Amino acid sequence: MEMESDIFDRLDLQLLDALEVNARASFARLGEVLGVSDQTVARRYRRLCAEGGLRIVAVRDAERLGQDQWTMRLRCVPDSAQAIADALARRPDTNWIGIASGGTEVIFGTRPRSPGDRDDLLLGKLPRTPRVLEIRAHQMLHRFYGGPTGWLSKFAVLTAEQKEALRPGPVATEGPARIDPEDEPLVTALERDGRATYPELQRATGRSESAVKRRLAALLASGAVYVDVEYHSETIGYPLAAVLWITTAPAALRSVGEALAAHDEIAHASATAGPCSIVATAVVRNTAHLYAYLSGPLGRLEGVRHVESSVFLRRVKQLTYPVPVR
Repeated sequence: MEMESDIFDRLDLQLLDALEVNARASFARLGEVLGVSDQTVARRYRRLCAEGGLRIVAVRDAERLGQDQWTMRLRCVPDSAQAIADALARRPDTNWIGIASGGTEVIFGTRPRSPGDRDDLLLGKLPRTPRVLEIRAHQMLHRFYGGPTGWLSKFAVLTAEQKEALRPGPVATEGPARIDPEDEPLVTALERDGRATYPELQRATGRSESAVKRRLAALLASGAVYVDVEYHSETIGYPLAAVLWITTAPAALRSVGEALAAHDEIAHASATAGPCSIVATAVVRNTAHLYAYLSGPLGRLEGVRHVESSVFLRRVKQLTYPVPVR
């Protein structure tokens, strides 16, 4: 894969990839690994925030925590999609929302905190929403690619040695991934700013700086939380994104999912229970690139029975609402 941008260059892409490896690494550490000064890293970081939509936020990993997560597909009356998307964006249990298919579809992800919240949305609010013509619910069963594994690694702009130098050291963890009630102030602060300093986290939690360091390291090491790197893919020459609704033969579900994970175009892929077998997100340069992918690497996969694609027109929400620019 190659970057195509008039604004950002290879160093910017290396910085983004380095942040995907360790989003909380200091500018000094990032500069040391990338072979530039910490002032250069700071300047590039600020420009990526201002012009590339860069934002660092903590994410609760629903799969590792054993929590429900769904991808919902709503077919709407054409002039109502934006209003419906805006209303959904105000809900704390929605984590990303897009408008697709010529403005007739709202596609979003939701992570209900409880069965009651899930039923309230799926059985209550959505069926009673005026101007929603059809609801399709896809429950996520298994993640093949995405989440803490960033798409930028497919550009291969960092060496294995650079990535190893950036990774945090091992932390001993006990038991399954979990977020305890006393962790909530810490996680909430990191959901606002994944690069919040330890003094800032100390003030937000009321715990000592050493306690904050230990608990954050344990949360990250267990996989309960990961720090995500948000950015506008169009700034690196990939402005087009599409959700792919893929139906496979049952015996081919795993092999197709694992093959998708290796495709350069795929930023996320999960097995689902619902109208299709796999929901995936493809990020491409243009419609010709999307056609080449659908008719080539994806179309040649043995076991794929049907593919439907929904091209995003607009992003309404991505982890937070509204999406801020720092």
